[in-house]
Amino acid sequence: MGRAGLTAERLVRAGAELADEIGFERVTLSELARGFDVKVASLYSHLKNSHDLKTRIALLALEEMADQAADAVAGRSGKDALAAYAGVFRDYARRHPGRYASAQFPLDTETALAGAGVRHARMTRAILRGYDLVEPEETHAVRLLGSLFHGYVSLENAGGFSHSAPDSQESWERAVDALDSLLRNRPTP
Repeated sequence: MGRAGLTAERLVRAGAELADEIGFERVTLSELARGFDVKVASLYSHLKNSHDLKTRIALLALEEMADQAADAVAGRSGKDALAAYAGVFRDYARRHPGRYASAQFPLDTETALAGAGVRHARMTRAILRGYDLVEPEETHAVRLLGSLFHGYVSLENAGGFSHSAPDSQESWERAVDALDSLLRNRPTP
């Protein structure tokens, strides 16, 4: 029987908050137990180990981002949908840096297929339908978008664009414009 008031969901949410405060890589069951003023053993009836906690935080982050992305792109198409989708990742990473980092946590295939990553892939492909891509170009475009969004957000969160003009918002908008232009005018292989 677990300690009164502790549930797996409550622990995962607290772990996600902890990740935003101290960094995802530093989240452990020991750190989490300290926050609840309990012994680590009290957590084992809810979580297997730190890897289980990190997996659950990653799944939570992917779910939160997928929900926000679905709301952001609803009723939009083309560049408008692309910009809204991209903005979700950037905004989420700014508000929840630890959770955003958790979304990169390696998941086993079964867990990944059961998580919200599949929704992300579907949304990305739905946005790309407006650009009339056929396979394998659509898959290349999915990878390009993910790489650009993640790369930009990671560099920006690390302070990489804070030391020079122009403002990173202007560069972000230009990057999205460039992606839109590339997708509309892609070179044939």
